[in-house]
Amino acid sequence: MSEQILNVQNLTVSFGNNTVIENLSFSVNKNDVVAIVGPNGAGKSVLFRALLQFVPYTGKIEWTKKLKVSYIPQKFNVDRDFPITVKEFLRLKSNNHKDILLALESVGLKNKQDEQHHIEHHLLNERMGWLSGGQLQRVLIAWAILDNPDVLLFDEPTAGIDVGGEETIYNLLKKLNDERAMTILLISHDLNIVYKYANTVLCVNKQKICFGRPNDVLDPQALVKLYGGEAAFYAHEHKN
Repeated sequence: MSEQILNVQNLTVSFGNNTVIENLSFSVNKNDVVAIVGPNGAGKSVLFRALLQFVPYTGKIEWTKKLKVSYIPQKFNVDRDFPITVKEFLRLKSNNHKDILLALESVGLKNKQDEQHHIEHHLLNERMGWLSGGQLQRVLIAWAILDNPDVLLFDEPTAGIDVGGEETIYNLLKKLNDERAMTILLISHDLNIVYKYANTVLCVNKQKICFGRPNDVLDPQALVKLYGGEAAFYAHEHKN
């Protein structure tokens, strides 16, 4: 039987008279990859903020005790002139140079120099604002996994990344899930990605629309309820 690490019951988040999430209940098991899907304004990012205790809420959010949870926000823009290097950024979380190099290698940023000696990584002295979208996203993931978290919350993993880099990022997340038994919750707008990488999907439009295995719960009725007239755009044939 799978070990439950998160239990959410009757979660409601409101800002003034605006209720963003209403009476939402779901659970997450260890080593799950859970995709949260829904239209813009459905409350997906607010859900992450509530799970991290960043916003007030009513209801119950119960994490297993002593879990380490890392979070990567949807937007992390760094001005080109902001004087912080990759090394300085990563050292905000760890001063262990070997751990930093291993984290960069884990996310596919292999050293161009002699890997056996690990003297220095070619990206460490680059300014954060000078990185490409794909490099920046990988550095953010490296930062997130530096302290070996149990859970990774990832809001729109490929926002701002070209199409060619999207598959690489999702393959990386799958690798972290497989090799580190890391539980991953990710927000996505691409149902093809959900079918391919997630074992569980949570459909949200302020309230819970569906929850379960993607092939079981993402039926036409649920998609119409979730996306309305746009449902036909999101519906795809999946046989696996």
